[in-house]
Amino acid sequence: MGFGFAIFGFIVALIVWKGVKTVPQQNAWIIESLGRYDRTLTAGLHLLVPFVERVAYKHSMKEHAYDVMEQTAITRDNVSLVLDGVIYIRIVDPVQASYGVSNPIFAVTQLAQTTMRSEIGKLTLDESFEERERLNANIVKAINDAAQTWGIQCMRYEIKNISPPQSVLKAMELQVAAERQKRAEILQSEADRQSRINMAEGKKQEVVLQSEASLTDQVNRAKGEAEAILAVAEATAKGIEMIAASIRQEGGGEAVALRVAEQYVSAFGKLAKESTTVLLPANASDAGGMVAQALSVFDALKRDHTASSGPWTKA
Repeated sequence: MGFGFAIFGFIVALIVWKGVKTVPQQNAWIIESLGRYDRTLTAGLHLLVPFVERVAYKHSMKEHAYDVMEQTAITRDNVSLVLDGVIYIRIVDPVQASYGVSNPIFAVTQLAQTTMRSEIGKLTLDESFEERERLNANIVKAINDAAQTWGIQCMRYEIKNISPPQSVLKAMELQVAAERQKRAEILQSEADRQSRINMAEGKKQEVVLQSEASLTDQVNRAKGEAEAILAVAEATAKGIEMIAASIRQEGGGEAVALRVAEQYVSAFGKLAKESTTVLLPANASDAGGMVAQALSVFDALKRDHTASSGPWTKA
């Protein structure tokens, strides 16, 4: 009796172990019935028929990252590069991933390697460094086009390292140094050019300002000289008018004769001081005669003026 219960308990435990399955979240299990695909189990508790149904494949629906091994690729300009990368994939159809390919991860990584070699062959060395984003996008597109029947989707692909040969690296370093030297020389020449332009502009402004200052000075000097000439002329005219008025008064003629005599004596006294050679008139000792001669000249001028402008009499 006890042995029978033990046998019954073992059978029940075996049925539970074989027939009750708990699928974790973000997982999909493929169930086969008598060797044929029956259904796909999602997250939760499920019952299977023992010895008839079995779990054939278990797939995680999460996104996974896999390393792509290093490989050698040749660019369009015949430069050998060593590349590696990382591929991010997830299973979108567990049935296709189970029956479409025997090893989906290996198949996708191999496809990534061959696609990367093919894409590198379309680019030159410089483009392979500059067009990494486009290169990654082309690899993802090629993988997704080829892996449609595998139930796998490539989310993205990233190239980790691109390693050219040492000779190419040295040539690239020399090229970079030459480009930097070229940019430095261009910047220096531009700076020198701008400096010379600034200096020329400064000299030009200096000349313009100096010419404007000289013009202003000349104008001001001319105005000053003109005003001085006008002032002298006006003073001379006023002096002549005053002399004329004085002459017309009583005793004006005697005053003129006295003034002429004084100037004659003064001028005669300075002759020997200003020059060693002295030219004297024949009657140099006759001061009265000289004064009378000067007055006769004055009277002649007065008569000419009276004849031309009217009577001129003493007051």
